[in-house]
Amino acid sequence: MNAHAPLVHDYEAGIGVPASSITHSPDPGSNLAATLPVWSLAAGSVAAVAAAANRLRDAHHLAPVPHRIDPARVTAAFSSDRLLRVDGRTVPTFSDLSGFFPTFDGWVRTHANYQHHRIRLYQALGLPDDAPLDLAVAQIAMSRASDIEDNAAATGAIAVRVRTEEEWAETPQAVAAASGPLVAVEQREDRAGVQFRSDATPFQPLRGVRVLDLTRVIAGPVATRTLALLGAEVLRVDPPWLPEIPWQYADTCQGKHSTLLDIREHSPAFHELLSSADVLVTGYRPRSLEYAGLTTAVRPGLVHARVSAWGETGPWGSRRGFDSIVQAATGISILEGAPSVPGALPAQALDHASGYLMAAGVIDALAARTADGIGRDVRVSLARTASWLLTAPGRTAKHANPTIPVADVTVAHGPLVTAVPALAEYPDYAWPAPRQGSGAPAWPVRTR
Repeated sequence: MNAHAPLVHDYEAGIGVPASSITHSPDPGSNLAATLPVWSLAAGSVAAVAAAANRLRDAHHLAPVPHRIDPARVTAAFSSDRLLRVDGRTVPTFSDLSGFFPTFDGWVRTHANYQHHRIRLYQALGLPDDAPLDLAVAQIAMSRASDIEDNAAATGAIAVRVRTEEEWAETPQAVAAASGPLVAVEQREDRAGVQFRSDATPFQPLRGVRVLDLTRVIAGPVATRTLALLGAEVLRVDPPWLPEIPWQYADTCQGKHSTLLDIREHSPAFHELLSSADVLVTGYRPRSLEYAGLTTAVRPGLVHARVSAWGETGPWGSRRGFDSIVQAATGISILEGAPSVPGALPAQALDHASGYLMAAGVIDALAARTADGIGRDVRVSLARTASWLLTAPGRTAKHANPTIPVADVTVAHGPLVTAVPALAEYPDYAWPAPRQGSGAPAWPVRTR
């Protein structure tokens, strides 16, 4: 077999299965009602994880688990930020400088939830860090959308011009983002021998698998949270100098361990963790690890999963981005709103779906490794998921407003209320999100 041959699973065809074939609910996607087929994307990506998990069980000669798609569970998981409660209160999901803003010739969408991104956005606008919000809004209104987009890219800020889908399709970055499979799973040349775990169980087929989680925000953490749900030991590693948004961490770090480690300054400690990891999941921009002087070559047979905003090729391959930003640039915001007033999908669906799809790719890569011991790369991007959504059949121009997920698909742990897992066979994650950085930079001793 060619050492770089892809692992063949048609994830794109799988998530294209009509919703009516996987649920008998008369209106399964009401919480995700949109012009684009968001429900099909959501249900299909969760179904992809379930199918991959059964392929792994088969590789370990375990009994399959009959999965079912529960619309309430799926839509709650995709809308988890709307269900999250801390001390009975909802959480603010976007800062005052994150959103749509009119420009001299159109609209831009910005993302400044993190303080360092906010500072860079002010820099892109030519304003001091402490400038009032109304001055930033006025500066945006007097600028061309494309100038803001270019200045943001140059300063490391996050802002894009709101485009129609036709405008996006004509750009080279759109061509690059839409190329290749929805989930790329490719073999490398390194091999560690056949690795077969004897302690996996039907409901924990990943038991014994070690996952290093170097991701933040939604897509990557959703993927690793899913791997933890299926039994993997997941250690999330955050840099101590980069603050995290507390509610976002609480919503996506269930079932994981957490540590703080500056992998640039303490690369031996990182490589020590990596040397016994089975999976590395990163959400950095392409080649960032290499730029930091780190290498994954210390672990033959490693499954390295990567999520990016725009893909790893093309003119935007090195740019930063988030779900809302990808929606705005690719034309989704115009479809879900109007040219005069852009809108958004009813959930961060690109993030969540990409996370579940990446988890499915990792599981399939691990299943293949049990037979050949070969290392594999798994790649997804938000823009590639967006391209699927934009070309999928089933648009509904006239639809009701999305409904609010029901509270009976939540679970409470003290003052924290979160959505239950999307996989209906699991009532809850193994434990709620631990205090960030509460563990040592070492693999925990298994206690279960």
